[in-house]
Amino acid sequence: MTDRPSILVPIRVLEGESIPEGVPDLLANAHVVLLGYHVIPEQTAPGQAQLQFEDRATERLDEYEAIFEASGATVERRLVFTHDGQKTIDRMTTEHDCLAALVPNATGQVEDVLVAVRGAVGIDRLARVVAGVFGETDASVTLYHAAETDETDEDVATLLDGLAERLGDLGIDRSAIETRVDRNEEAFEAIIEAAEEFDTVVMGESNPSLATFVFGLPADKVATRFLGPVFVVQRGPPQETESN
Repeated sequence: MTDRPSILVPIRVLEGESIPEGVPDLLANAHVVLLGYHVIPEQTAPGQAQLQFEDRATERLDEYEAIFEASGATVERRLVFTHDGQKTIDRMTTEHDCLAALVPNATGQVEDVLVAVRGAVGIDRLARVVAGVFGETDASVTLYHAAETDETDEDVATLLDGLAERLGDLGIDRSAIETRVDRNEEAFEAIIEAAEEFDTVVMGESNPSLATFVFGLPADKVATRFLGPVFVVQRGPPQETESN
């Protein structure tokens, strides 16, 4: 069995956010890093907010942790009162060595997974997330690439075949893997259009940071037009990126 990938699940714990339907089952084979966070005004000290809200936030995290554990996931959790939610998510992802962060939209049973492949950087991390989360399921996996104008067919085939081979090495049935390539479209728009046919999306992080992706424009575009969960795979530390 593939090692459980560590997946960050950020929840605004005091703002009415809960665990959407289907997300616990989606992460049944993962190690969930459950981040309950609350963004406070600049003039409020984190310690002051903690004294005021910690008990209520902890009760909710207790509930969410139990839900994930009941699905089969292993769980560790953090509660953070912060002035900057983006930086907190980025920091927690690094501190807990998470392979990906999840935009936790609701889902039913996942049968079709879109893996948006942006380039060769981070391919191994992408493969570990896909194999770890979906390797024990019957889901089919489509490797998708929006090709740049200067990419040849041979370049694209090398990229996607390499990822398919790595997924096979990690236990994904090669018969469950398909590939798809689109050209002449802006990458994010192409991914969003393709995603409409799938239950969940796994995609590599774009610069400048994971937090920007999760909270910023690209994630907003995906989350607004694609209603399912989105895994954002972190690029990894520089030394790891250089070795891929």
